[in-house]
Amino acid sequence: MFISSWSGGKDSCFAFYKAMSAGFKVSHLLNFISKEYQRVSFHGVRRELIQAQAELAGIPLVQKETTPGNYETEFKEAVRSLLPGGIRGMIFGDIYLDEHRQWVERVCRELGCEAVEPLWGRDTGDLMKDYVDAGVQAVIVSAQSDLIDKEWIGKPVDMRFIEHLKSKPDVDPCGEKGEYHTLVLGCPVFKGRIEITEEEVVKREGYWFLDIKDYRVVT
Repeated sequence: MFISSWSGGKDSCFAFYKAMSAGFKVSHLLNFISKEYQRVSFHGVRRELIQAQAELAGIPLVQKETTPGNYETEFKEAVRSLLPGGIRGMIFGDIYLDEHRQWVERVCRELGCEAVEPLWGRDTGDLMKDYVDAGVQAVIVSAQSDLIDKEWIGKPVDMRFIEHLKSKPDVDPCGEKGEYHTLVLGCPVFKGRIEITEEEVVKREGYWFLDIKDYRVVT
């Protein structure tokens, strides 16, 4: 059995989907939120939306609060609590940042489990098309304001957005360097989808955020 690291965005979702398609058995989704804000860090997504995703995926969710400066300790605590259930490893959605892979491999090694990276080494332009072709429906929920215009916040990750990114040479197509983040509303492993019914775009400290005020789950 494996745990899937889950941010709520397209990369973690697609890594989970690819792993499941390859025969990996996933026992839990593991999500981390800020203790202070009760939201996913960098994405700005409320905890309830992650819970709705897990219900649609039909996989138990473990949601752990984190505090500044203690992430690794809190990460290990969360994973360690699940290891007695026969966990062999964790699934991550990293694509090419060596420092990210080195961190998860070191931490998993210290915990005595395996780090699995289904998306590792893929061309990010090709990967974006794979998301769309596979039916991953995601919207942009946060972005660096100097790289992504306000008009794209809340818009879907689709071929139109992919084409737009071709005019942004400083932006990785997948946002792998944190240029933007997404929220998955629907995908092949969901038994339904999330529909946003009320939202507001806000700007904080050089980032756009989509504040999702209300939503409904359609099954």
